[in-house]
Amino acid sequence: DLDANSILNVNATDKSTSKSSKITITNDKGRLSQEEIEKMVAEAERYKADDEKHAKKIAAKNGLEGLAYSIKNTLYDEKLKGKISEEDKTRVTKKVDETLDWIEKNEAAEIDELEHQKKELEGVWNPIMQKV
Repeated sequence: DLDANSILNVNATDKSTSKSSKITITNDKGRLSQEEIEKMVAEAERYKADDEKHAKKIAAKNGLEGLAYSIKNTLYDEKLKGKISEEDKTRVTKKVDETLDWIEKNEAAEIDELEHQKKELEGVWNPIMQKV
């Protein structure tokens, strides 16, 4: 926040650790000009958007990876023993392994690519679970 006296108050919070930090910058002689302050604020806004995009990408990747491992664990759950055919288990296991391999090879994948992989995995898994 930039107040009427050209004092810039900046708060930053690390979302993963919830640690917060605050800094106040005053426009004394030898300090930043108004133009420099505005440039820094603009850069901070840009980085904020980049950080938010990166966080969403990580969440999408973790969601896909979590789904794959959850499916793998569910396949061999004792409660479902005999309810899922060996053919279906083989097909799902293959798709889960392909998905996990894809995640490993595509670390820079965009959110839409991760969501597409998730839909493909769900497309194989959900019909099998509906039979159970």
